Amino acid sequence: MPPELTRTQKEDGGADTDAYNKLEVVISPDCSHRRKSSLVMANESGKIPHLDRPDEKTACFVHSLIAGEWVDPSVHARDVQDRVGDIDDFIIGDGVEENDVIVTDTGDERTRTAQTVVHSRHLTKKQLSDMAWNVRKLSKKLDSIKLKLSVKNVFLVTKAGDETVIGHTREIARWFLSSDRDTKYYVYVEKRLESEPEFAVSKLLQEEPSAEGRLRYWDTAFAHENAHLFDFVITLGGDGTVLYTSWLFQHVVPPVLSFSLGSLGFLTKFDFNHHQKTLETAVKDGVVVSLRLRFECTIMRNNPLPQGSGHVKRDMVEELIGEETDGTLTHKPDKVVQILNDVVLDRGPNATMSSIELFGDDEHFTTLLADGVCVATPTGSTAYNLAAGGSLCHPDNPVILVTAICAHTLSFRPIILPDTIVLRMGVPYDARTSSWASFDGRERIELHPGDYLTVSASRYPFANVLPQARRGNDWVQSISKTLNWNSRQKQKSTK
Repeated sequence: MPPELTRTQKEDGGADTDAYNKLEVVISPDCSHRRKSSLVMANESGKIPHLDRPDEKTACFVHSLIAGEWVDPSVHARDVQDRVGDIDDFIIGDGVEENDVIVTDTGDERTRTAQTVVHSRHLTKKQLSDMAWNVRKLSKKLDSIKLKLSVKNVFLVTKAGDETVIGHTREIARWFLSSDRDTKYYVYVEKRLESEPEFAVSKLLQEEPSAEGRLRYWDTAFAHENAHLFDFVITLGGDGTVLYTSWLFQHVVPPVLSFSLGSLGFLTKFDFNHHQKTLETAVKDGVVVSLRLRFECTIMRNNPLPQGSGHVKRDMVEELIGEETDGTLTHKPDKVVQILNDVVLDRGPNATMSSIELFGDDEHFTTLLADGVCVATPTGSTAYNLAAGGSLCHPDNPVILVTAICAHTLSFRPIILPDTIVLRMGVPYDARTSSWASFDGRERIELHPGDYLTVSASRYPFANVLPQARRGNDWVQSISKTLNWNSRQKQKSTK
């Protein structure tokens, strides 16, 4: 039997979260000032734009592990099993069976501090490689163990536009709020359900009087600001609902268990017909978690030239990878988004095709003339990437998939890059039109000539709960069932 990990949390499931210890996932700030284009920023704090909010207090045990597991890959000679129980981070309790590990917070010892927080879009090549290595190492470790969590606050996400799912959400909420449960759970449902006749809040509270005060509501702003509060997420819908959940949790993502109630099922692994058994197993026996790679995308806006510069013809290739001539930053970050599926840069409403410059680290790859380009995670390989002619990719592969959309050439083939690379896509200064970026199909943002988009591996992976019985061949079954992959009539024998 695989070992089990249990995380003890505060007993109060209400709004008071002072008992949590602040967990920070940081990178060693030893980068040097190499480029004015902001691929790598200077060490001076005044020149590093802190767009992201500070890392929040979090109830997510997976990201607590990432914080505790941050080591230099060059010193990974210790056995993996020894690293699971780093003495500074974990305590093995008394009276525990040999195969069980009880994990508890160790007060101030869990707090990570650093002089400077370096975000992944500002990492050196070595820092980005080390970050990707650590996340992959943790992902492999989680594949062989079961996480047994002390769940208190449950976050429910309901598919939008489907009234039949509202009744299923009510069933899940009632199951957690029932007096038959040993734990008094706090259940958060979307605020729009408060007035839905199908959800019937008043009737639910009459059926379960003990649920008074434990049924709560969330909206988008509340979810963004209080992501640290939730221990477990349950989605009811299809893959689009899971992507919406990823968008809600832009930093840490609690383990997400998804019931299949939509048209696609690459990310929704559980049958709602067996939801009671699934939930009982999850809260009592634990869950198996797969860490899905996410991308951190940063919109970079070009800075106007200083006054007195005169009429200077600007060139994006020279600004991003050319030699630096002064200390002026040519671009500044404008918005940061974490994505699970893909980022698409396309021509938008323009009638003409887009001109897009592609860069990888400090190398100019090519200038693409096309309707656009799709940059997908392995998880997103079965979405727009597939429709555009890209490769199918197993989600455990640490790669970045780049696929052109209707390229105006016969020779641009899809390429697969390592996740340790920093990919940049820009609109050249002499482009005829602007381009538009979309992130997991949301938030379309216009990029004007001179602007570019940075894509790199995110330090906040998506914790996807998998059925333990079929975690090994789950992905192949999904593409065979959903896409009819390589499905054809069997050839007759010649006898």
